[in-house]
Amino acid sequence: MVLKQILEILDILDNPKVKALEVKKLFNERGCQSISVESVEGEHGEVEFIKIILAGLNGKIKGGNSPTINIVGQLGGIGAYPIMTGFVSDGDGALAALSAALKIVEMQSRECYLEGDVVVTTHICNTAPITPRKLVTFLDMPLPVDVLLKYLVDSQADAVLSIDTTKGNRILNQRGFAITPTVKEGYILKVSDDLLDIMSTVTGLLPAVIAISTQDITSYNNNLYHINSIMQPVTFTDSPVVGVAITAQTPVAGSATGATNFVDIEMAARFCIEVAKYYGAGKCKLFDNQEFEKLVSIYGSMKHLQKT
Repeated sequence: MVLKQILEILDILDNPKVKALEVKKLFNERGCQSISVESVEGEHGEVEFIKIILAGLNGKIKGGNSPTINIVGQLGGIGAYPIMTGFVSDGDGALAALSAALKIVEMQSRECYLEGDVVVTTHICNTAPITPRKLVTFLDMPLPVDVLLKYLVDSQADAVLSIDTTKGNRILNQRGFAITPTVKEGYILKVSDDLLDIMSTVTGLLPAVIAISTQDITSYNNNLYHINSIMQPVTFTDSPVVGVAITAQTPVAGSATGATNFVDIEMAARFCIEVAKYYGAGKCKLFDNQEFEKLVSIYGSMKHLQKT
């Protein structure tokens, strides 16, 4: 269970004056020193980036060969002050990622280690802009997307899980979370069977998959339609990326307050931890490399879709 960690992190984040150093202090107190904070001043206020590095037993940090996974808390912001008062729905990605990281830290304190390294990244911004949009309003990016991704996507990671609130649509109409197909170098690949198995184990339900389109894996800079920012990491890395979408039965605005459901966040965070366990141990594949190479050999590179 990741409930205790969610409550602790939310208690810090749900504050109009929150600073990333408060998050850093919590992790330091729990024994994690590999956490860094960087601040960038943007047009819409301060954006603070948090990066947590969790070394595995056989990860690259210790000279091993187990693969590294990057868990990204993808979002526009955790707040939209002064227009909205309180923690917004869009902040769920940051909440889930940080809660997963805190759980892994506490596992390590009990000498329960994962095989591979885990890098958790996200940002906090309480003054993110609200953007009108069909169905519901969104929280927009507080900085240019290429600047955000520079801090959020770990260039050394072998795989990326991108957690994002994905409630402002009619594509998937159920509460909880869903995963996307794996995306790599401009190709939308088949959904990972291993991830479907892990999802069923975590939720006790049939797995849920949310549809994505070619537009979704292109940069926000092109002004095409995107379901949201969940797949933006694909424009910044050649490693496979899977979206972990926190969903709802009805369209919910990203700028809405009071919309955070701890059960959904907990399942998404627990799923990411379980994927990190299996992926680092070489027991979870996000895509079939031979099939990917065959795709490229037949149809050519699709990397031009990654251009920002």
